[in-house]
Amino acid sequence: MIIVTGGAGFIGANIVKGLNDSGRDDVIVVDNLEKGEKFLNLIDLEIADYIDKRAFIDMINGGEFNGELDTIFHLGACSDTMEYNGLYMMSNNYDYSKTLLHFCQQNRASFIYASSASVYGTGPVFRESSEFESPLNVYAYSKFQFDKYVRRMYGDRSAQIVGLRYFNVYGDREQHKGHMASVAFHFSKQYQEVGYVKLFEGIDGYENGAQLRDFVSVEDVVDLNLFLLKHPDISGIFNVGTGRCQSFNDVAVASINRCRREQGEDALDLSTLQQKNIIRYIDFPEALKGKYQNFTEADISALRAAGYTKDFLTVEEGVSRYVGRLIEKSMSS
Repeated sequence: MIIVTGGAGFIGANIVKGLNDSGRDDVIVVDNLEKGEKFLNLIDLEIADYIDKRAFIDMINGGEFNGELDTIFHLGACSDTMEYNGLYMMSNNYDYSKTLLHFCQQNRASFIYASSASVYGTGPVFRESSEFESPLNVYAYSKFQFDKYVRRMYGDRSAQIVGLRYFNVYGDREQHKGHMASVAFHFSKQYQEVGYVKLFEGIDGYENGAQLRDFVSVEDVVDLNLFLLKHPDISGIFNVGTGRCQSFNDVAVASINRCRREQGEDALDLSTLQQKNIIRYIDFPEALKGKYQNFTEADISALRAAGYTKDFLTVEEGVSRYVGRLIEKSMSS
């Protein structure tokens, strides 16, 4: 049996879908549906059971799943980088994760958990090593501290432990995330509603919209998680990105041009989109100054060395495919 915590959320629900597609329906989803719209991510999934997070912790502590599980995919966390309640963040992200890690070790079950590229802070080196890690907010700190905890007990592990440092993930089943949804989601929505998209102006030497991130499709994220499920001999903390940075302008161009394609219109390059005022730039938020990653690019050499060879989608490929599905879904609803 497999448990997916945060299984009604963005990455978690996509992993459940991937497990279903691979023939697995012995999946228990653990989540907190106080944010009720997340149920939409579960309607087309085959699961063995749904358990509220709070009941799940009691069940774990009571030994209810002892000997029954082979894997926990742990995606359950508060991922809002603007959440400043450190007590809540450390309880929800750090203590909860420790409980599940120890349960898996006691039961010799695989533990594949979500870390975050936010642990690196402003970079500029994004390699899985402590000298490059400097979190800028309490969310990043909670992930950073758990990775450190894993490293301390890593040598005595009894089963697979994998931490995945996700870079900028975009794709299906993120509609419930509000302002934390990907820019690809927001750009496509903006263009369809008002005919233009808004990006941050340049800062810290970057031109307008030219800040660089490693944008990775949730399709690739699912493929990697399923690969790790099939290879319990692989353990470690790994970056999950494409290994190449692209600009927010690139994401905007890909999003807009897929919308235009669906409307029977020609694709336009960045310069033309700027001239036509289809891409617009807004003031950089004061609250984000000094806390914003202008550049991220995953060093995926450790992941490659572990044996993962599949190519990752580019922004042009992945965003176009994703926006196409968003449009198809909106037309059928």
